[in-house]
Amino acid sequence: MFLSSGLSRGSPSQSSFQSPKAGKASLARTMSDSAVEITGSLVKRGSSIRRLGLGTKQKKQEPLRPVTEAMTPSEEQTEVVDTVLELRDTYTLPEIPTTPLSVMEINKLMEMEALEEAYVNLLSLRLEFQKEHQALDQEDYPIELVNKEKDLSLLYSTLRNKMFVIVRNSNALPSCNKELLAYVAHIILEEEKRQGEPGAMQGWREAWRDAILNGVQDTLKKVHLDSREQNAAWLAVHLGLLGKVVVEDLERVKTELQSSYPEDFNVFETYVSCYHEAVGEHLKRLLEKVTELKDYYALLEFIIHRYPSEKVMGSSSLQPELKEDQRVLTLDNDFLNQIKDKYCSRLQADMKTSLNRIIELENEEMWKEKRKPVIDEGIYSSHIDMDIWTNIKGHVQGSRRIDVNLEQKVVRSCLEELKTFPKRFESAFVEWSSPLSNSLWAEYHISYINSFSALKEHMEGYRDTCPIQLGLVQNEIDGLTIRLSQAVMEDFKTDVKPFLRRQMTGKWFSFDEDFSQLISRTKTLSDQSKYMTPKLKQAFVNKAHFFVVKEYVSQLMKNNYSCKNRKNETAATKITNQWEELKEIFQDMNSTLDWLHPVGNQLSMIIGCKKSDVKQHLQPLVNNYPDIRKGHLSAVLYFRGIIRGREKHIILQRLAELKQRTENTGNREQALFSEIQAAVNTDCLTGTPFSCLSFIVPDS
Repeated sequence: MFLSSGLSRGSPSQSSFQSPKAGKASLARTMSDSAVEITGSLVKRGSSIRRLGLGTKQKKQEPLRPVTEAMTPSEEQTEVVDTVLELRDTYTLPEIPTTPLSVMEINKLMEMEALEEAYVNLLSLRLEFQKEHQALDQEDYPIELVNKEKDLSLLYSTLRNKMFVIVRNSNALPSCNKELLAYVAHIILEEEKRQGEPGAMQGWREAWRDAILNGVQDTLKKVHLDSREQNAAWLAVHLGLLGKVVVEDLERVKTELQSSYPEDFNVFETYVSCYHEAVGEHLKRLLEKVTELKDYYALLEFIIHRYPSEKVMGSSSLQPELKEDQRVLTLDNDFLNQIKDKYCSRLQADMKTSLNRIIELENEEMWKEKRKPVIDEGIYSSHIDMDIWTNIKGHVQGSRRIDVNLEQKVVRSCLEELKTFPKRFESAFVEWSSPLSNSLWAEYHISYINSFSALKEHMEGYRDTCPIQLGLVQNEIDGLTIRLSQAVMEDFKTDVKPFLRRQMTGKWFSFDEDFSQLISRTKTLSDQSKYMTPKLKQAFVNKAHFFVVKEYVSQLMKNNYSCKNRKNETAATKITNQWEELKEIFQDMNSTLDWLHPVGNQLSMIIGCKKSDVKQHLQPLVNNYPDIRKGHLSAVLYFRGIIRGREKHIILQRLAELKQRTENTGNREQALFSEIQAAVNTDCLTGTPFSCLSFIVPDS
């Protein structure tokens, strides 16, 4: 600040403003001079006082212009600039008076902004003080000299204050007052030359910059700012006005103020750096008012793009003085990261709200209304995946326009919030879906399986940006789709198990309703699965196919019924017919588990053939299903009516031989019988210990 001083800072004592004592003539120029003397002195010097300051160079008297030839504003400004340039380039400091004016006279000149006259008298007073100080012994320091030192310090502070005000207000003053700045500049230069002298003030150039900065800060404070209650776009509007003010102010510096200073003052660059500093401080104050996402975005966009662009610092009107490397707003990284972090925190909170709103809308528009899911491109669909994806995509694209660093932060924030959504959605759906009919319940499940699977694919685009966070989100989505799929499958299993359990019983021979219900329920599942996304449908259909086959075959393993009186032939025919119906359904569903198709016919052939021919039908069964064990075949033979005896023993022995031969050739991936538990059969050959039979025919 211009107020800083290397001299004594004490206020002048009362005696410094009184008449000097007798015998102290050299200290007579104090503020004790009467007002009459001041007025008279100033009148005498009036002829040498320039319009805004005093100088030695006389201006040539110009002829008066007629009223009709009054100067236009541009002509007047040109004349002022020419005058200032002439003063700047030809100015020399006037001769320092031998006898200075009084303190009050010098002070009055400063108030009148007659800087030149005030300054040369201040220098005279300073020289006078230095001579008197040198003439005295250090021990002899009269009070009058002490008071003069205080007066001198006070006058320098007053001068610096006056110069501070002039510089601070220079960009707002009428152009005719720019001449004052030339005197300010020459006073600064003169003081810098005298830095080594006793009593010199330090930091004139720094104080000059502080005055510029203070003026810039005042300018920015005056920029109109609405409250968010008055205008939803309050910050965007304010930043637009702020940029406009910066450009206009720097334009005036370039066209009007620069000419008042010598080149080594680097006036334009100084104003630019002050604007960088003041705008940075201003933005920090604005940040304290910001709470909404759009306003954080407006701040970042202004700092990173708008401010250095042609709309502000890159304006053509500021070229070529403003170099490209001077355009960027100099902010510390902590502040910029603070805005980005606040932006991401606000984004995450807003995203949580929007995700919760998606659940609310699904409840209001679908679950409560029991509305069927829409069919889009042949599959059940909901708006969920597109709503979430477009929301995230919009934020990511917007952040990318700011910079790559913000884009990465935004992607991470979105994924972190999305990670918790699948479980929240599932909890709400489970709570509200219980009153739904079975059909609509399944349709909703399938639509959400499709939607969340699509969401997972949409999010794949962010793998390169945030692979870890994306992996966690996809795990949560996979968990949800698996649970939804399992719920539909378990519902189907629960629905058809009673009908499957009543197969291969005595009633089964004459009662077809249970199998008809099994077919009906399976066809319903088939119809529903048609609206499932193909990638997920395949696994779902295969699971259903495997379950029905396993459970149907399992009924032969329970020893619930044993055929007598050639009923085995009737049973074989019925199994064959039912198996064809089941096979046809799963073929229509495009199951890829073709290896399951032969098992029904192969078992029906064993059941329907003569006892002596059973061994002949074992080879294909073992080849296709190498995991079949003695217990499984024993249960099939029980249903066939071969409960005990040598024939059973021979058949089981043949199975053991075939399994031993095909031990390394069968397809181990086609595991069916290993998933089926056979009933324990305690019957054995009459008179033969069970341990002996086990040795002959191991259960393998």
